[in-house]
Amino acid sequence: MKTTSDISSSQTASSAGSLVFERPQLGERAVLVHLDLGATATTDERDEFALLATSAGAEIVGTLGGTRKAPDPRLFIGSGKAEELQSLVTATEADLVIFNHALSPAQERNLERLLQCRVVDRAGLILDIFAQRARSFEGKLQVELAQLKHLSTRLVRGWSHLERQKGGIGLRGPGETQLETDRRLLARRVDLLDQRLARIENQRAQGRRARAKAELPVIALVGYTNAGKSTLFNQLTAAGVLQADQLFATLDPTLRRLTLPTGGRVLMADTVGFVSQLPHELVAAFRSTLEEARNASLLLHVVDAATDHHDRQMQDVETVLAEIGCDDLPRLEVFNKIDRLDDGQPHVERDANGCPTRVWLSAQMGTGLDLLRQALGELTGGTQVRRSMQLRSGDGRLRAWLFEHAQILADQPLETGGWAIEFMIRDAALERLVADDPTLEQRLSACPDETAVNLP
Repeated sequence: MKTTSDISSSQTASSAGSLVFERPQLGERAVLVHLDLGATATTDERDEFALLATSAGAEIVGTLGGTRKAPDPRLFIGSGKAEELQSLVTATEADLVIFNHALSPAQERNLERLLQCRVVDRAGLILDIFAQRARSFEGKLQVELAQLKHLSTRLVRGWSHLERQKGGIGLRGPGETQLETDRRLLARRVDLLDQRLARIENQRAQGRRARAKAELPVIALVGYTNAGKSTLFNQLTAAGVLQADQLFATLDPTLRRLTLPTGGRVLMADTVGFVSQLPHELVAAFRSTLEEARNASLLLHVVDAATDHHDRQMQDVETVLAEIGCDDLPRLEVFNKIDRLDDGQPHVERDANGCPTRVWLSAQMGTGLDLLRQALGELTGGTQVRRSMQLRSGDGRLRAWLFEHAQILADQPLETGGWAIEFMIRDAALERLVADDPTLEQRLSACPDETAVNLP
Protein backbone atom coordinates (compact mmCIF):
# COMPACT_ATOMS: atom_id res chain seq x y z
CA MET A 1 0.00 0.00 0.00
CA LYS A 2 1.25 3.44 -0.83
CA THR A 3 2.19 5.73 2.00
CA THR A 4 1.71 9.47 1.98
CA SER A 5 5.31 10.06 0.95
CA ASP A 6 5.02 7.51 -1.86
CA ILE A 7 1.89 9.17 -3.23
CA SER A 8 3.40 12.63 -3.02
CA SER A 9 6.70 11.55 -4.56
CA SER A 10 5.00 10.89 -7.88
CA GLN A 11 4.30 14.58 -8.26
CA THR A 12 6.77 17.23 -9.41
CA ALA A 13 6.97 20.78 -8.17
CA SER A 14 6.99 23.41 -10.84
CA SER A 15 5.94 27.00 -11.25
CA ALA A 16 6.58 29.78 -13.72
CA GLY A 17 10.20 30.83 -13.61
CA SER A 18 11.29 28.22 -11.00
CA LEU A 19 13.37 25.07 -11.20
CA VAL A 20 11.46 21.79 -11.29
CA PHE A 21 12.22 19.65 -8.21
CA GLU A 22 11.75 15.88 -8.49
CA ARG A 23 11.11 14.36 -5.07
CA PRO A 24 13.42 11.38 -4.44
CA GLN A 25 11.80 7.98 -4.18
CA LEU A 26 14.14 6.41 -1.65
CA GLY A 27 16.18 7.44 1.36
CA GLU A 28 15.36 7.48 5.07
CA ARG A 29 18.20 9.60 6.48
CA ALA A 30 16.24 12.19 8.39
CA VAL A 31 16.80 15.51 10.13
CA LEU A 32 14.28 16.27 12.88
CA VAL A 33 13.01 19.82 13.45
CA HIS A 34 11.20 20.99 16.56
CA LEU A 35 10.61 24.60 17.56
CA ASP A 36 9.36 25.85 20.90
CA LEU A 37 6.45 28.08 19.93
CA GLY A 38 5.61 30.31 22.86
CA ALA A 39 6.43 27.60 25.40
CA THR A 40 9.31 25.26 26.11
CA ALA A 41 8.72 21.69 24.99
CA THR A 42 9.10 18.97 27.59
CA THR A 43 11.73 16.29 27.26
CA ASP A 44 9.17 13.54 26.74
CA GLU A 45 7.65 15.43 23.78
CA ARG A 46 11.05 15.53 22.06
CA ASP A 47 11.74 11.89 22.92
CA GLU A 48 8.31 10.90 21.61
CA PHE A 49 8.99 12.74 18.35
CA ALA A 50 12.29 10.87 17.91
CA LEU A 51 10.55 7.58 18.70
CA LEU A 52 7.87 8.34 16.11
CA ALA A 53 10.55 8.93 13.50
CA THR A 54 12.42 5.71 14.29
CA SER A 55 9.12 3.79 14.35
CA ALA A 56 8.54 4.95 10.78
CA GLY A 57 11.94 3.55 9.79
CA ALA A 58 13.91 6.80 9.68
CA GLU A 59 17.61 7.00 10.50
CA ILE A 60 18.09 10.20 12.52
CA VAL A 61 21.22 11.98 11.33
CA GLY A 62 20.59 15.42 12.81
CA THR A 63 18.25 17.60 14.84
CA LEU A 64 17.42 21.28 14.77
CA GLY A 65 15.74 23.24 17.53
CA GLY A 66 14.90 26.85 18.24
CA THR A 67 12.37 29.24 19.66
CA ARG A 68 9.81 31.43 17.93
CA LYS A 69 6.81 33.39 19.13
CA ALA A 70 4.79 32.33 16.08
CA PRO A 71 5.42 30.29 12.91
CA ASP A 72 6.76 32.07 9.84
CA PRO A 73 4.01 32.14 7.15
CA ARG A 74 6.41 31.23 4.33
CA LEU A 75 8.96 28.79 5.83
CA PHE A 76 7.52 28.12 9.31
CA ILE A 77 10.98 28.34 10.91
CA GLY A 78 12.02 31.67 9.36
CA SER A 79 14.66 32.43 6.74
CA GLY A 80 17.61 32.31 9.15
CA LYS A 81 16.72 28.91 10.58
CA ALA A 82 15.90 27.71 7.07
CA GLU A 83 19.46 28.48 5.94
CA GLU A 84 20.80 26.69 9.03
CA LEU A 85 18.60 23.71 8.21
CA GLN A 86 19.82 23.73 4.60
CA SER A 87 23.43 23.56 5.79
CA LEU A 88 22.58 20.70 8.16
CA VAL A 89 20.83 18.74 5.41
CA THR A 90 23.83 19.19 3.12
CA ALA A 91 26.35 18.23 5.80
CA THR A 92 24.46 15.08 6.86
CA GLU A 93 23.40 14.14 3.31
CA ALA A 94 19.83 13.77 4.61
CA ASP A 95 17.06 12.59 2.31
CA LEU A 96 14.23 13.70 4.53
CA VAL A 97 13.32 16.50 6.95
CA ILE A 98 10.59 15.78 9.51
CA PHE A 99 8.85 18.58 11.39
CA ASN A 100 7.19 17.98 14.74
CA HIS A 101 4.55 20.49 13.71
CA ALA A 102 1.69 20.85 11.26
CA LEU A 103 2.89 22.51 8.05
CA SER A 104 0.66 24.22 5.53
CA PRO A 105 0.93 23.01 1.91
CA ALA A 106 2.67 26.25 0.93
CA GLN A 107 5.22 25.95 3.76
CA GLU A 108 5.93 22.34 2.83
CA ARG A 109 6.40 23.27 -0.84
CA ASN A 110 8.66 26.24 -0.06
CA LEU A 111 10.86 24.17 2.26
CA GLU A 112 11.22 21.39 -0.32
CA ARG A 113 12.32 23.86 -2.97
CA LEU A 114 14.89 25.34 -0.62
CA LEU A 115 16.20 22.08 0.87
CA GLN A 116 15.90 19.94 -2.29
CA CYS A 117 14.63 16.97 -0.26
CA ARG A 118 11.36 15.62 1.05
CA VAL A 119 9.66 17.46 3.92
CA VAL A 120 7.10 15.68 6.13
CA ASP A 121 5.12 17.18 8.98
CA ARG A 122 3.91 15.41 12.13
CA ALA A 123 0.58 14.40 10.62
CA GLY A 124 2.26 12.88 7.58
CA LEU A 125 4.69 11.00 9.82
CA ILE A 126 1.90 9.45 11.91
CA LEU A 127 -0.03 8.55 8.78
CA ASP A 128 3.04 6.78 7.42
CA ILE A 129 3.40 4.74 10.63
CA PHE A 130 -0.27 3.76 10.47
CA ALA A 131 0.19 2.70 6.84
CA GLN A 132 3.03 0.36 7.89
CA ARG A 133 1.14 -1.12 10.86
CA ALA A 134 -2.29 -1.73 9.29
CA ARG A 135 -2.93 -5.43 8.75
CA SER A 136 -6.65 -5.99 8.29
CA PHE A 137 -8.62 -5.01 5.21
CA GLU A 138 -10.58 -2.45 7.20
CA GLY A 139 -7.43 -0.98 8.73
CA LYS A 140 -5.82 -0.54 5.32
CA LEU A 141 -8.93 1.16 3.97
CA GLN A 142 -9.05 3.49 6.96
CA VAL A 143 -5.40 4.47 6.61
CA GLU A 144 -5.70 5.02 2.87
CA LEU A 145 -8.75 7.23 3.41
CA ALA A 146 -6.89 9.29 5.99
CA GLN A 147 -3.89 9.61 3.67
CA LEU A 148 -6.00 10.78 0.75
CA LYS A 149 -7.83 13.35 2.86
CA HIS A 150 -4.49 14.64 4.10
CA LEU A 151 -3.07 14.67 0.57
CA SER A 152 -6.09 16.53 -0.80
CA THR A 153 -4.87 19.66 0.98
CA ARG A 154 -1.45 19.28 -0.60
CA LEU A 155 -2.33 18.99 -4.28
CA VAL A 156 -0.51 22.20 -5.09
CA ARG A 157 1.75 20.90 -7.84
CA GLY A 158 0.73 20.59 -11.49
CA TRP A 159 2.24 19.67 -14.83
CA SER A 160 2.54 23.12 -16.35
CA HIS A 161 3.14 21.82 -19.89
CA LEU A 162 -0.44 20.54 -20.08
CA GLU A 163 -2.08 23.85 -19.20
CA ARG A 164 -0.14 26.30 -21.37
CA GLN A 165 -2.20 28.05 -24.00
CA LYS A 166 0.28 29.18 -26.66
CA GLY A 167 -0.43 30.54 -30.11
CA GLY A 168 0.27 28.42 -33.17
CA ILE A 169 -0.87 25.10 -34.52
CA GLY A 170 -0.05 22.17 -32.23
CA LEU A 171 0.94 24.39 -29.28
CA ARG A 172 -2.43 24.79 -27.60
CA GLY A 173 -2.80 22.76 -24.40
CA PRO A 174 -5.83 20.63 -23.57
CA GLY A 175 -7.02 23.23 -21.08
CA GLU A 176 -7.07 21.08 -17.93
CA THR A 177 -4.22 21.07 -15.45
CA GLN A 178 -2.86 17.88 -13.98
CA LEU A 179 -3.82 19.32 -10.61
CA GLU A 180 -7.49 19.30 -11.59
CA THR A 181 -7.18 15.75 -12.88
CA ASP A 182 -5.55 14.64 -9.61
CA ARG A 183 -8.31 16.26 -7.58
CA ARG A 184 -11.01 14.51 -9.57
CA LEU A 185 -9.32 11.10 -9.29
CA LEU A 186 -8.67 11.61 -5.59
CA ALA A 187 -12.29 12.60 -4.90
CA ARG A 188 -13.50 9.51 -6.77
CA ARG A 189 -11.24 7.24 -4.70
CA VAL A 190 -12.34 8.87 -1.44
CA ASP A 191 -16.01 8.26 -2.32
CA LEU A 192 -15.25 4.60 -3.05
CA LEU A 193 -13.43 4.14 0.27
CA ASP A 194 -16.28 5.82 2.14
CA GLN A 195 -18.74 3.37 0.60
CA ARG A 196 -16.62 0.33 1.49
CA LEU A 197 -16.09 1.52 5.06
CA ALA A 198 -19.82 2.21 5.38
CA ARG A 199 -20.53 -1.44 4.54
CA ILE A 200 -17.98 -2.58 7.13
CA GLU A 201 -19.53 -0.24 9.70
CA ASN A 202 -22.94 -1.86 9.04
CA GLN A 203 -21.40 -5.25 9.76
CA ARG A 204 -19.89 -3.90 12.99
CA ALA A 205 -23.24 -2.44 13.98
CA GLN A 206 -24.87 -5.85 13.50
CA GLY A 207 -22.23 -7.41 15.73
CA ARG A 208 -22.81 -4.79 18.40
CA ARG A 209 -26.57 -5.41 18.28
CA ALA A 210 -25.97 -9.14 18.71
CA ARG A 211 -23.75 -8.51 21.72
CA ALA A 212 -26.35 -6.16 23.20
CA LYS A 213 -29.00 -8.85 22.76
CA ALA A 214 -26.78 -11.31 24.61
CA GLU A 215 -26.45 -8.69 27.38
CA LEU A 216 -22.70 -9.08 27.53
CA PRO A 217 -21.02 -5.94 28.91
CA VAL A 218 -18.23 -4.59 26.70
CA ILE A 219 -15.03 -3.28 28.28
CA ALA A 220 -12.86 -1.23 25.92
CA LEU A 221 -9.15 -0.71 26.55
CA VAL A 222 -8.07 2.82 25.71
CA GLY A 223 -4.91 4.74 26.42
CA TYR A 224 -1.81 6.39 25.10
CA THR A 225 0.20 4.43 22.58
CA ASN A 226 2.79 2.08 24.10
CA ALA A 227 1.09 2.18 27.52
CA GLY A 228 0.79 -1.63 27.49
CA LYS A 229 -2.82 -2.15 26.36
CA SER A 230 -2.08 -5.14 24.12
CA THR A 231 0.09 -6.78 26.79
CA LEU A 232 -2.68 -6.39 29.34
CA PHE A 233 -5.24 -7.63 26.80
CA ASN A 234 -3.18 -10.76 26.15
CA GLN A 235 -2.70 -11.44 29.86
CA LEU A 236 -6.43 -11.25 30.53
CA THR A 237 -7.77 -13.06 27.46
CA ALA A 238 -4.81 -15.02 25.97
CA ALA A 239 -5.69 -13.38 22.64
CA GLY A 240 -2.14 -13.50 21.27
CA VAL A 241 -2.27 -10.08 19.59
CA LEU A 242 1.00 -8.40 18.69
CA GLN A 243 2.69 -6.68 21.62
CA ALA A 244 5.89 -4.69 21.18
CA ASP A 245 7.72 -1.83 22.85
CA GLN A 246 6.97 0.59 20.04
CA LEU A 247 4.40 3.20 19.09
CA PHE A 248 1.22 1.98 17.38
CA ALA A 249 2.24 -1.69 17.43
CA THR A 250 -1.39 -2.70 16.86
CA LEU A 251 -4.11 -0.81 14.99
CA ASP A 252 -6.83 -3.35 14.32
CA PRO A 253 -9.44 -3.84 17.08
CA THR A 254 -9.72 -7.28 18.69
CA LEU A 255 -12.57 -8.61 20.83
CA ARG A 256 -12.31 -11.55 23.22
CA ARG A 257 -14.53 -12.97 25.93
CA LEU A 258 -13.41 -12.84 29.56
CA THR A 259 -14.88 -14.75 32.50
CA LEU A 260 -14.64 -12.78 35.76
CA PRO A 261 -14.18 -14.27 39.25
CA THR A 262 -17.85 -13.55 39.97
CA GLY A 263 -18.84 -15.88 37.14
CA GLY A 264 -20.00 -13.06 34.92
CA ARG A 265 -18.78 -12.82 31.35
CA VAL A 266 -17.74 -9.69 29.51
CA LEU A 267 -16.25 -8.80 26.15
CA MET A 268 -12.85 -7.10 26.10
CA ALA A 269 -12.05 -4.81 23.15
CA ASP A 270 -8.49 -3.70 22.41
CA THR A 271 -8.47 -0.40 20.49
CA VAL A 272 -5.87 1.73 18.73
CA GLY A 273 -3.58 3.80 20.92
CA PHE A 274 -3.71 7.58 21.03
CA VAL A 275 -0.95 10.17 20.77
CA SER A 276 -0.73 13.92 21.19
CA GLN A 277 -1.72 15.95 18.13
CA LEU A 278 -3.35 12.93 16.51
CA PRO A 279 -4.23 13.96 12.93
CA HIS A 280 -7.90 14.77 12.54
CA GLU A 281 -8.00 12.67 9.37
CA LEU A 282 -7.08 9.58 11.40
CA VAL A 283 -9.72 10.23 14.05
CA ALA A 284 -12.33 10.57 11.31
CA ALA A 285 -11.16 7.49 9.39
CA PHE A 286 -10.93 5.30 12.50
CA ARG A 287 -14.27 6.47 13.87
CA SER A 288 -15.90 3.11 13.07
CA THR A 289 -13.12 1.30 14.94
CA LEU A 290 -13.40 3.68 17.88
CA GLU A 291 -17.13 2.95 18.00
CA GLU A 292 -16.14 -0.09 20.08
CA ALA A 293 -15.05 2.34 22.79
CA ARG A 294 -18.06 4.59 22.28
CA ASN A 295 -20.51 1.70 22.79
CA ALA A 296 -18.65 0.14 25.71
CA SER A 297 -20.13 -0.31 29.17
CA LEU A 298 -16.81 0.55 30.79
CA LEU A 299 -13.57 2.14 29.58
CA LEU A 300 -10.33 0.68 30.87
CA HIS A 301 -7.92 3.62 30.64
CA VAL A 302 -4.42 2.11 30.62
CA VAL A 303 -1.68 4.52 31.77
CA ASP A 304 2.09 4.14 31.73
CA ALA A 305 2.90 4.65 35.42
CA ALA A 306 6.65 4.64 34.74
CA THR A 307 6.66 7.90 32.77
CA ASP A 308 6.87 11.23 34.55
CA HIS A 309 4.42 12.80 32.13
CA HIS A 310 1.43 10.49 32.43
CA ASP A 311 -0.80 13.43 33.36
CA ARG A 312 -0.25 15.02 29.92
CA GLN A 313 -0.76 11.68 28.18
CA MET A 314 -3.99 11.06 30.08
CA GLN A 315 -5.26 14.49 29.04
CA ASP A 316 -4.42 13.75 25.39
CA VAL A 317 -6.45 10.53 25.62
CA GLU A 318 -9.37 12.36 27.23
CA THR A 319 -9.30 14.91 24.40
CA VAL A 320 -9.74 12.20 21.74
CA LEU A 321 -12.39 10.39 23.80
CA ALA A 322 -14.37 13.62 24.06
CA GLU A 323 -14.06 14.08 20.29
CA ILE A 324 -15.66 10.70 19.60
CA GLY A 325 -18.36 11.12 22.26
CA CYS A 326 -16.96 8.93 25.08
CA ASP A 327 -16.51 11.61 27.73
CA ASP A 328 -19.56 10.47 29.74
CA LEU A 329 -18.71 6.75 29.95
CA PRO A 330 -17.57 5.23 33.27
CA ARG A 331 -13.84 4.62 33.57
CA LEU A 332 -11.43 2.48 35.50
CA GLU A 333 -7.84 3.72 35.39
CA VAL A 334 -5.13 1.07 35.19
CA PHE A 335 -1.65 2.29 36.04
CA ASN A 336 0.58 -0.22 34.28
CA LYS A 337 4.35 -0.93 34.40
CA ILE A 338 4.71 -0.59 38.18
CA ASP A 339 7.62 -3.04 37.91
CA ARG A 340 9.65 -0.07 36.66
CA LEU A 341 8.91 1.93 39.81
CA ASP A 342 11.10 1.73 42.88
CA ASP A 343 8.20 1.14 45.27
CA GLY A 344 5.62 -0.19 42.87
CA GLN A 345 3.16 -2.51 44.60
CA PRO A 346 -0.12 -3.75 43.14
CA HIS A 347 -3.14 -2.21 44.87
CA VAL A 348 -6.61 -0.79 44.24
CA GLU A 349 -7.74 2.77 44.92
CA ARG A 350 -11.41 3.36 45.75
CA ASP A 351 -13.71 6.36 45.98
CA ALA A 352 -15.79 7.46 48.97
CA ASN A 353 -18.48 4.89 48.07
CA GLY A 354 -15.99 2.03 47.95
CA CYS A 355 -16.06 1.63 44.17
CA PRO A 356 -12.69 0.93 42.51
CA THR A 357 -11.32 3.88 40.55
CA ARG A 358 -7.69 2.94 39.90
CA VAL A 359 -5.71 -0.30 39.80
CA TRP A 360 -1.90 -0.43 39.97
CA LEU A 361 -0.35 -3.46 38.28
CA SER A 362 2.28 -4.79 35.89
CA ALA A 363 0.88 -6.53 32.84
CA GLN A 364 4.31 -7.69 31.73
CA MET A 365 5.08 -9.37 35.08
CA GLY A 366 1.48 -10.48 35.71
CA THR A 367 1.26 -8.85 39.14
CA GLY A 368 -2.01 -7.23 40.17
CA LEU A 369 -4.13 -8.93 37.49
CA ASP A 370 -6.33 -10.62 40.11
CA LEU A 371 -7.04 -7.20 41.62
CA LEU A 372 -8.07 -5.94 38.21
CA ARG A 373 -10.38 -8.90 37.56
CA GLN A 374 -12.00 -8.36 40.94
CA ALA A 375 -12.48 -4.66 40.23
CA LEU A 376 -14.01 -5.43 36.82
CA GLY A 377 -16.41 -7.86 38.47
CA GLU A 378 -17.52 -5.18 40.90
CA LEU A 379 -18.04 -2.54 38.21
CA THR A 380 -19.83 -4.75 35.66
CA GLY A 381 -21.71 -7.01 38.06
CA GLY A 382 -25.37 -7.16 38.95
CA THR A 383 -27.42 -9.75 40.78
CA GLN A 384 -26.88 -13.45 40.15
CA VAL A 385 -29.15 -16.27 41.26
CA ARG A 386 -28.48 -19.97 41.77
CA ARG A 387 -30.80 -22.42 40.05
CA SER A 388 -31.02 -26.12 39.20
CA MET A 389 -32.90 -27.91 36.44
CA GLN A 390 -33.36 -31.34 34.92
CA LEU A 391 -32.80 -31.25 31.17
CA ARG A 392 -34.34 -33.81 28.84
CA SER A 393 -32.38 -35.55 26.10
CA GLY A 394 -33.95 -33.20 23.56
CA ASP A 395 -32.85 -30.07 25.44
CA GLY A 396 -29.44 -29.91 23.79
CA ARG A 397 -29.98 -26.37 22.52
CA LEU A 398 -31.07 -25.16 25.98
CA ARG A 399 -28.07 -26.84 27.57
CA ALA A 400 -25.75 -25.12 25.11
CA TRP A 401 -27.40 -21.78 25.89
CA LEU A 402 -26.83 -22.28 29.63
CA PHE A 403 -23.18 -23.12 29.09
CA GLU A 404 -22.93 -19.93 27.03
CA HIS A 405 -24.66 -17.52 29.42
CA ALA A 406 -24.38 -19.05 32.91
CA GLN A 407 -21.72 -20.32 35.28
CA ILE A 408 -22.16 -24.10 35.45
CA LEU A 409 -21.68 -25.44 38.99
CA ALA A 410 -22.68 -29.09 38.40
CA ASP A 411 -23.61 -31.15 35.34
CA GLN A 412 -24.55 -34.80 35.90
CA PRO A 413 -26.03 -37.19 33.30
CA LEU A 414 -29.29 -38.93 34.26
CA GLU A 415 -29.99 -42.66 33.89
CA THR A 416 -33.22 -41.88 32.07
CA GLY A 417 -31.37 -39.60 29.65
CA GLY A 418 -30.74 -35.92 29.95
CA TRP A 419 -28.79 -34.03 32.60
CA ALA A 420 -29.17 -32.59 36.06
CA ILE A 421 -27.59 -29.17 35.90
CA GLU A 422 -26.91 -26.53 38.55
CA PHE A 423 -25.81 -23.04 37.59
CA MET A 424 -25.39 -19.38 38.53
CA ILE A 425 -26.98 -16.90 36.14
CA ARG A 426 -27.67 -13.20 36.01
CA ASP A 427 -31.26 -12.43 36.85
CA ALA A 428 -31.64 -10.36 33.66
CA ALA A 429 -30.51 -13.32 31.51
CA LEU A 430 -32.82 -15.66 33.43
CA GLU A 431 -35.78 -13.34 32.90
CA ARG A 432 -35.08 -13.28 29.17
CA LEU A 433 -34.84 -17.08 29.06
CA VAL A 434 -38.19 -17.54 30.80
CA ALA A 435 -39.81 -14.87 28.65
CA ASP A 436 -38.82 -16.80 25.52
CA ASP A 437 -40.20 -20.09 26.92
CA PRO A 438 -42.65 -19.66 29.86
CA THR A 439 -42.78 -23.44 30.46
CA LEU A 440 -39.24 -23.31 31.81
CA GLU A 441 -40.36 -21.44 34.93
CA GLN A 442 -42.02 -24.60 36.27
CA ARG A 443 -38.93 -26.69 35.61
CA LEU A 444 -36.54 -24.31 37.34
CA SER A 445 -35.97 -24.70 41.06
CA ALA A 446 -33.90 -22.78 43.53
CA CYS A 447 -31.06 -24.70 45.14
CA PRO A 448 -31.54 -25.50 48.86
CA ASP A 449 -28.78 -23.12 49.95
CA GLU A 450 -29.64 -20.56 47.26
CA THR A 451 -29.61 -16.89 48.09
CA ALA A 452 -29.29 -14.12 45.59
CA VAL A 453 -25.68 -13.18 45.10
CA ASN A 454 -25.51 -9.40 45.11
CA LEU A 455 -22.53 -8.17 43.19
CA PRO A 456 -21.47 -4.63 44.02
